[in-house]
Amino acid sequence: MTTPTKSIQRATMPTATQGSTLADVLERVLDKGIVIAGDISVSVATTELLTIRIRLLISSVDKAREMGINWWENNPHYSSQSKELLEANRALMARVESLETELKALRPANPEPKPNPSDTLKSLLQDL
Repeated sequence: MTTPTKSIQRATMPTATQGSTLADVLERVLDKGIVIAGDISVSVATTELLTIRIRLLISSVDKAREMGINWWENNPHYSSQSKELLEANRALMARVESLETELKALRPANPEPKPNPSDTLKSLLQDL
């Protein structure tokens, strides 16, 4: 007579390295976001020469927008319209400069001094 044998199944505990590919890790980091912060200080004796503060946020664009971070949308250097905006800015600056030159040409070289109201009142009182 044969006795049935019980098969023992061992449950393995998942670890951080088990079953995680680089794509899985990257997906988790971008989904949740990660913040790396640190300070680097260079000193000689007790004199601090240089301090660098590092604040690094790694996340997806969607996650960054959820957190209210969207500086790249308004920065002309990261926009596809940057060349157009810079050219428009140059044209406006040239226009302002030409208008200022015209305005200076229209003003008289030696403007007549405006009468002081108190001086006018004094002269009227003297005439009486």
